[in-house]
Amino acid sequence: MTETMTSPMLKPRHRNRWLTLIAAFKLSQALLFIAVGVGALRLLHKDVGDLVWQLAEHLRFNPESRFVNFILDKSALIDDHILRRIGAGVFIYAALDIIEGTGLYLEKVWAEYLTLAITASFLPWEIFEVMRRVTWIRLALLVVNTLVFFYLLKIVVERGKQRRDPEAE
Repeated sequence: MTETMTSPMLKPRHRNRWLTLIAAFKLSQALLFIAVGVGALRLLHKDVGDLVWQLAEHLRFNPESRFVNFILDKSALIDDHILRRIGAGVFIYAALDIIEGTGLYLEKVWAEYLTLAITASFLPWEIFEVMRRVTWIRLALLVVNTLVFFYLLKIVVERGKQRRDPEAE
């Protein structure tokens, strides 16, 4: 009876804590994008320029500031069509993050490849942005995404070696 209790089928499976952490990051990011999408859709049929002006007044920003005038000018250009496009874009990206996060949490191989490809596709843009202007946020995002990329690459390469040489374990 004790032999069945220690069988490999009943042994609890060890989770990869780093994949779980990356999955939590992706799912948190998805929640942020969902909030941005909902916010964009809530602005439909409203004068965004007027709302930004009211916000600037409420926060007591200097109305003569070049930055405030720049933001006011750009926000006046935002119409319902642009808000719908912003909403659609962030909802699509949120869905992709949910798929990645769920797949990584469940430790699916396809999710590792998907996250690897998506992370790799954003790295050149992030490097360009950091080179253009260094900020702590840009630098932190670049470091985190680079670490995620190399960690997932390590996992994928190790799994490939194990498939080719199963006795190497």
